[in-house]
Amino acid sequence: MEITELARLSAEVWQQFVSGMQQTSWLEYIAVIAGVASVWFSKKENILVYPVGLVSTIIYVYLSFKYHLIGEASVNIYYSVLSIYGWVLWARMNPQHEHTLHITFSNQRQWLYQIGFFMLLYVVIYYCLIYLQSAFYPGVIPWGDAFASATAYTGMWLMARKKIESWYWWIATNIASVPLYFMKGLVFTSVFYFVLLLMAFAGLYEWKQRARQVKISLVKS
Repeated sequence: MEITELARLSAEVWQQFVSGMQQTSWLEYIAVIAGVASVWFSKKENILVYPVGLVSTIIYVYLSFKYHLIGEASVNIYYSVLSIYGWVLWARMNPQHEHTLHITFSNQRQWLYQIGFFMLLYVVIYYCLIYLQSAFYPGVIPWGDAFASATAYTGMWLMARKKIESWYWWIATNIASVPLYFMKGLVFTSVFYFVLLLMAFAGLYEWKQRARQVKISLVKS
């Protein structure tokens, strides 16, 4: 009986996946492709992460409002603003034409700031979504949307500062976003976040390697 029920549920999930992929709009395809490219550029510490990422975030602002993912809409608006901020920081150079911002680890105090920033955002977004759910957007999922949004806000802030810990927050965001978008029928975007999850682990590993190389070069100099 349990095997039969599991098979039925698996068939339903697969059918929903196929149906969702067939209904994917060209805007969603563009947003996903630009988003994957943006994460690849961030993994490589390439400043193109920001202009390419803006293409994805602007489209997702529209899609998030359309599908009542209000927290995610706020995240993508925030992404767009922080992309400009990060773009400026990453582009800064000293008189020797060397980039002044390097990949670094957070210290204990910075970790406490990150956790406090996340917790504050989660509470604020959660209660805002509770209100919006009852007043305007009945399709909102407050706890899931708030968690995905708060972790993403934190990750983007840290990435603009080239902090390695940004990847931990991206991993949390992606884990939450996979089922969130799937339940909303944005199946291709759900697959997109699964790909981003794998890329986040790779990005975490590569940034750790780069930070160690920078530390070694600074010691030698």
